[in-house]
Amino acid sequence: MSVVFLSPFLRRVLVADALISAAAGVLMGLGAGSLQDVLSLPSMLLRAAGLALLPWAAWLMWLARRPAVPAGAVWAVIIVNLMWVAESAWVAFGGSFQPNALGQAFIVIQAIAVAVIADFEFIGMRRSAPMLAA
Repeated sequence: MSVVFLSPFLRRVLVADALISAAAGVLMGLGAGSLQDVLSLPSMLLRAAGLALLPWAAWLMWLARRPAVPAGAVWAVIIVNLMWVAESAWVAFGGSFQPNALGQAFIVIQAIAVAVIADFEFIGMRRSAPMLAA
């Protein structure tokens, strides 16, 4: 198993990802009813997405606090973030949901933010030192 020492940059990006994910999770989880009317998205979708972000944020924070982690864990974070971006595009433009313009903007803005974070995590992964076997 390949293990990497987290660079300070990657650690900060993982913490930022965790904090942003937690904030979005609370907003969507608790505000789903209000957001439904504003964004023209089902409250169940908003609530489920928001609640899914809370354990994700906890896991990201846990990873960020470790001096070294399996490389696969960081790659999994990057892949899951990219999947979120793809699924966001599907929700915004896929036809199963009919968000209004504000709803589409909400989805696109958060998808762009997640894509940027995934890119920063990729950069941070490249800056992190592999743990050499003894």
